[in-house]
Amino acid sequence: MVRGWSGAMKQHTTGFWQRLKRADLFILLAIVLVIGGVWLFIEVADEVNEGATSAIDQRILLALRNPADPSDPLGPLWVEEAMRDVTALGGGAILLLLTTSVVGYLVIQRRYRAAVLVTLAVVGGSLLSQLLKETFGRARPDLVPHGMHVYTTSFPSGHSMSAAATYLTLAALMTLFQARRRLQIYIMTLALLITGLVGISRVYLGVHWPTDVLAGWTAGAVWAALCGLVMSWLQHRRKIEQHPTADETTRGAEDEDHNSG
Repeated sequence: MVRGWSGAMKQHTTGFWQRLKRADLFILLAIVLVIGGVWLFIEVADEVNEGATSAIDQRILLALRNPADPSDPLGPLWVEEAMRDVTALGGGAILLLLTTSVVGYLVIQRRYRAAVLVTLAVVGGSLLSQLLKETFGRARPDLVPHGMHVYTTSFPSGHSMSAAATYLTLAALMTLFQARRRLQIYIMTLALLITGLVGISRVYLGVHWPTDVLAGWTAGAVWAALCGLVMSWLQHRRKIEQHPTADETTRGAEDEDHNSG
């Protein structure tokens, strides 16, 4: 009797995880990220408004500077130059170029609805970033000299939020079109790495408080998760183009060869 009950429970548990995998674990993780991210952003914003984060912000910012000369970031000059290169990955010009390139690729692949979704996701994330900046209006750090020119308010970090919203949204879209799990993990890991480096570079260059970056990462990740959920839902309902099968890819290549001939 016990063995039968144990076997039934084991079979039920195995079936549950198989069904969960088929339903796509991404959806569950995205929902958790949205709920947790919204809560974290509200908590960080509340602490910032109360001035409770000033001490830790200053401590981290100064820890990245030469104790004898706060105007000198830690490390040799090439590190500072590399950080400027990295921070450009979250800048408007680079993200515009990247998004335009991806949209152009999707259009060539005749994934018109996917191209529209990417455009709306990236533009929407940028507008949300500007709205949040105007809402909070936090001043830029004045504790150390800035490592580059800045023109907007500080909270949340626009570069960090835009990087998270753009790279993570594009990664989510690419994973929907990619059936291999290892490539999905690789794509998402790369997007997270770039997003993380952009945020770190903003603090290193002295143009953002650490809590600005944390809030930017959080808001951008929430936006990307929401966009990913919408894309997954639309793909499930076959409202956006599915990733091609091997036979479809082969037929497409044969058609192109025939047309060119």
